[in-house]
Amino acid sequence: MRIGELAGLVGVTTRAVRHYHRIGLLAEPARQPNGYREYSLRDAVELARIRRLTELGLSLEEVRDVLAEDADKELAEVLAELDADLARQEEDIRQRRARLAQLLGQAGAGGALPAQAPVSPELAALFDEMARVAARLPGPEPAMAARERELLALLETGSPGGDRTWLDGLTAALRSHPDAVTRAYAVYAQLDELADVPEDDPRVERTARAIVGSIPDEVLSALAPPATEDVDDQAGGGFAEAFLADFAPAQAAAVTSAMRLLRERNR
Repeated sequence: MRIGELAGLVGVTTRAVRHYHRIGLLAEPARQPNGYREYSLRDAVELARIRRLTELGLSLEEVRDVLAEDADKELAEVLAELDADLARQEEDIRQRRARLAQLLGQAGAGGALPAQAPVSPELAALFDEMARVAARLPGPEPAMAARERELLALLETGSPGGDRTWLDGLTAALRSHPDAVTRAYAVYAQLDELADVPEDDPRVERTARAIVGSIPDEVLSALAPPATEDVDDQAGGGFAEAFLADFAPAQAAAVTSAMRLLRERNR
């Protein structure tokens, strides 16, 4: 094969092939008496391997290291590994398309996705229930409700190892208590009222107890341990510190008090 045929077969440019020659990534075959390079099937396989590795996100230096490890392998083994690379990418594409289908399914009649998208179908169902409750309110949705959705999306994204046990437990518990989301919205409204009041306002403690009262035991169990950990143990750079810093002082005081009450209740 000539260089143009090689490049066309693999799907790269002749300029890329020559660049790989210059940096020593692809061995340059000896020129024939007519002055042209003749490429073999092995050259095509190695070039395809380079393309696949770069498409997987490896730098050219990283590709060089991988190829060095493959130097002593038989052609059939290299082909098998190339096929495995393609199979992995096919599976990745399949999963990504399935995820896109889920997201498109979450879009409403107007084709709009929730502000926190993309999220899992389970969390999207919970957000849909929140939207239904919010639609029945006499006034605008409490700002705290949107903050709650942001927090749940964050927790889902940051679940170690993709552990979704807490989310499955939460959604199952909420389904068994159809009024749980409605009660939550009453608490969101109370928290909104604390945005501009001092920390010693009597509504702070009332709101803390309302938070505790709005959470069924099954939901509390689903959220444990995050919802029941001692806030003081997490302070000083932990998640709780960043979480509470996002609230007005009186709101933070109510949430802190509620978390302590929940910890006591869960013992």
